[in-house]
Amino acid sequence: MSNSPPSTPRPSVIPLAIKEKSALYAAFIPLFSEGGIFIPTSREYQLGDDVYVLLSLPEDPQRYPVAGKVAWVTPAKASNNRTQGVGIQFPKDEKSRALRLKIEEILGAHLASDRPTQTF
Repeated sequence: MSNSPPSTPRPSVIPLAIKEKSALYAAFIPLFSEGGIFIPTSREYQLGDDVYVLLSLPEDPQRYPVAGKVAWVTPAKASNNRTQGVGIQFPKDEKSRALRLKIEEILGAHLASDRPTQTF
């Protein structure tokens, strides 16, 4: 008989490789204070779920580990042909701030665009 506490489910690990600036623009969520990213997935998530994202950015060989939380869910068959998936909010820490700056640096002029995104 063990006295170990009940195990909490480990966050799922989601590898997300974004290869083009246009895809990064469509997925980036500047609305969150530390930034966030939209992940297309058919897997079921609940608001507040912990997820661990291994993010690869365009023209950058580094992979960025992000321990984020599900901040919204776009269900299957959502209106306006939105892609099914989840919006992940980056944690409030220095690594997230640096990642947000890196994404904004990559996007540059794209951030001022009016093109539709997968987010708001």
